[in-house]
Amino acid sequence: MAVKIRLARHGKKGYAFYHIVAADSRAPRDGKFIEKLGTYNPNTNPATIDLSFDRALDWLQKGAQPTDTCRAILSYKGVLYKKHLLGGVAKGAFSESEAEAKFNKWLGEKEGKVAAKVNKLAGDAKSAEKARLAAEAKVAEERAKAIAEKKAAAEAEAAAAQAEEQSSEEAAEAPAEAAE
Repeated sequence: MAVKIRLARHGKKGYAFYHIVAADSRAPRDGKFIEKLGTYNPNTNPATIDLSFDRALDWLQKGAQPTDTCRAILSYKGVLYKKHLLGGVAKGAFSESEAEAKFNKWLGEKEGKVAAKVNKLAGDAKSAEKARLAAEAKVAEERAKAIAEKKAAAEAEAAAAQAEEQSSEEAAEAPAEAAE
């Protein structure tokens, strides 16, 4: 029986969520599987991967073949690198402690890169929010200015109308006083 490590699709239409499974290669994509190894959610940034590291490594050592996407996921999590290092230990190229030290060094660097990406995304989101708020404040200021100009024009027009009314009343009173 040929075993593959592959993705089984779940989630709703347009919002996929995947289970990482070890399954018989003849089984349907979302059908029967041997063991669930983890989950993969590509909808988040960066993608959320929850993987049982030891079980995935065990299946790879037994000869399970990952699909292209699963190979990328396993490489991202370091399972393939760990398998490579364990192969070197089996051949006698270096000791198990050296392999563990190499893997831990790689894992630290990887975590640093992921943390840097998360921080960059958070910083970009904050700067975008600041820019949006600044643009909104500018628009609000322009609107307030336009409203103030409109009110000033209306007040000036009302004052002019009132002055005209008073002058017409005075003009009407002046001929009446002259007639007396």
